[in-house]
Amino acid sequence: MRTLKAILCVMVALATSAIAGNSLVPAGRAVTVARSALTITPDRAWNRMGARPGRNSESWTLDGDGLNDVTFYGGIDDDRTLFREMDKHVRPLPRFRATMLLTDIPALFEASYSIALDTPTMAVQSIAPSTFLGNKGIRFTFSFTRPREDVRRKGEAMATVIHGRLYLVSFVAPAVFYHDRDIGAYHSIVAGARMAGDEPK
Repeated sequence: MRTLKAILCVMVALATSAIAGNSLVPAGRAVTVARSALTITPDRAWNRMGARPGRNSESWTLDGDGLNDVTFYGGIDDDRTLFREMDKHVRPLPRFRATMLLTDIPALFEASYSIALDTPTMAVQSIAPSTFLGNKGIRFTFSFTRPREDVRRKGEAMATVIHGRLYLVSFVAPAVFYHDRDIGAYHSIVAGARMAGDEPK
């Protein structure tokens, strides 16, 4: 088993890897995310990663990909996937349905992660009703370990459905150090999330 020091060294090495296309999101400035009306005003500077997980999503990080990632899924339409299809014929991703109950969203997220990110240990751990973007929402936590890794990752997500579209914000970080240190930054993002304009609810 790796020692805590060894795990942290690996994480720091990952954080120093440059990712082409990243851009700075300054603190205190409202920005729309995920090609949607979802608007975020961060309380600290974040790095917006150039690579998008899906058509209507984007990810931010504080220290580097895989260390503390917040991903926004903005206005996922009926019959659309959360992530880009990797192998549509062999391992198709589940699709969001506008008729889904809020309680169906954690299972959709879990299955999507398991397939798209090849995380067979992905599991939702808790589910609770909440309020998000001024609507009834659902909050859930999850954990997983990537193949060929010893680092356990923990996450949390908040989701709601507005006008038949899914809006979801998730946070993922290694259980060692980063999750507990940065979960507050994620909670701040969720608490301050708004819908721009007059999108119907």
